[in-house]
Amino acid sequence: MAPPWPPPTGASLRVGGLRVPSGVSEPPRDFHEARGAGGKSQPGWIWDPESPEDDDRKVRRREKNRVAAQRSRKKQTQKADKLHEEYECLEQENTMLRREIGKLTEELKHLTEALKEHEKMCPLLLCPLNFVPVPPRPDPVAGCLPR
Repeated sequence: MAPPWPPPTGASLRVGGLRVPSGVSEPPRDFHEARGAGGKSQPGWIWDPESPEDDDRKVRRREKNRVAAQRSRKKQTQKADKLHEEYECLEQENTMLRREIGKLTEELKHLTEALKEHEKMCPLLLCPLNFVPVPPRPDPVAGCLPR
């Protein structure tokens, strides 16, 4: 039995997968007629081929997608947190190393000054006999290498 035409005011009716709005005098013959030229939908006509199974499938798919998106965002946040922690550790290590460089630079300056002061009065450096050339010692490693 065919549905009443035109549909009652305020009601919508399905005809061949199309939801027909109220106030329409004649239903489309097929999907293409409802879509119109150029594939654009005619005003008031909505292509709605979904069955209850399609609706359930769509809901399940959306839920899976929502859960996957949450998982992805959580993983991305964890990765960012881990990188931030690593950054903080590297910053602390960098600060400690800079302090150590400063201390070693100061120690080098102090020892250089002490050496300069010592050279002025060192009896070994002032004695002319200390400048006698010393014959070079043979290199123990050179004797082990192949020729």
